[in-house]
Amino acid sequence: MIERFYTLAFNTFIETVRQPIYAVIVVATAILMIFNVSLAAFTLSDDDKLLLDLGLSTLLLSGLFLSVFSATGVLTREIENKTVMTVVSKPISRPTFLLGKYVGLLAALAVAYYVSFLIFVLAQRHGVMQRSSDPWDAPVLVFGFGGALLAFAIAGFCNYFYRLHYSTTAIGLAAAFLTFAVLLAAVLDEHWTVIEFGSNLVSGQVVVAAYLIFLVSMIIAAVALAASTRFGQLVTLVICTAVLGLGIVSDYAFGQHEAGNKAAWFAYRVVPNVGPFWIIDGLTSGSEETVAPASYVLLATGYAVVMTVGVLCIGVALFQKREVG
Repeated sequence: MIERFYTLAFNTFIETVRQPIYAVIVVATAILMIFNVSLAAFTLSDDDKLLLDLGLSTLLLSGLFLSVFSATGVLTREIENKTVMTVVSKPISRPTFLLGKYVGLLAALAVAYYVSFLIFVLAQRHGVMQRSSDPWDAPVLVFGFGGALLAFAIAGFCNYFYRLHYSTTAIGLAAAFLTFAVLLAAVLDEHWTVIEFGSNLVSGQVVVAAYLIFLVSMIIAAVALAASTRFGQLVTLVICTAVLGLGIVSDYAFGQHEAGNKAAWFAYRVVPNVGPFWIIDGLTSGSEETVAPASYVLLATGYAVVMTVGVLCIGVALFQKREVG
C-alpha cells in the first residue's frame, strides 16, 4: 500500500509540473516580482515596506492560482475523461487515491513556491530605487537574470537533443541556479565587495512570514482538490477565491460578532482564518512584541495541518459517492 501511495503521489507531482499552466504561473509570478520593485516606488511613505507587502501578496495569489489550476488538472480532468477508473478499479481505495493526489500536488506547489521565494529574496535585496540616479544592484541582476537565462538555455538544449520536458527541466534548473544566485548575493554588496553572509538579505522573520503564507497555500490546495471532486475549473476557482477572501476578513466579519450571533460563531470556526498567517504588518511595526516566536509558528503550523486534514476529509466524503464510471 505504501508503495502504491508513493507511486501515485510521484506521478501526480510529475503530471502537475508538466502542465503548461504550471510553468506559466511560475513565470508570471517572477515577472510580477520584478515589476513590484518599480511599482513600490509610487508611495509617499516606506517604499521597501510596500515592496515587502507586494512580494508576499504575490506569493499568496500565486499559491491560489497554482492550487486551483493544478488540482483541476490532476483530478477533474481525470474524472471527466474517466481515466480515474484505471486507478480506482485496482486495489487502491478512493481515500488513498485522493490523499496521494494531494501529496503530489503539494510537492509541486512547494517547488513552485521555492522558486518564487528565491526571486522574492532577490527582489527584496535589490530594493526600491528612490531616485533615477541610484545605482542598480549589479550582483542581483547578474546572478538572478543570468541564472534564469542559463536555466532556459540548458532546458532548451536538453529538450532538443535529449527530448527532456522543457518546462520541467527549466524549473528544476532555475531552482538550482537561483539558489546559487541567492548564496552569491548573500556575500556580495551592490559594489561587489565581500560582506558578512546574509547581512543584506531578508531577515529570518520575513522568511517565517513567507513560510506562514505557504501554509495558506497548503490549505487552499486542499480546498481546491476537495472542490475538484465535484466541480470544474471555474467553480473551483470561485470556491477557493471565496474561501481565501472570507479567511482574510474572518476576524472582522465573524470574530467580532461571534458572541451574539450563532451564524458568526459557526462561520468563525469553520472558515479558514488567514489572519494568523499574515504577520508582516506586525513584523514591520517596529515593536519587539510583534516578533513571531517559535511557539507561534508551531501553533500556526498545527492549525494549518488540522484545517487541511479537515478539508481533505470533506473531499474524501465527496469523492466516495462521486460517479467516475
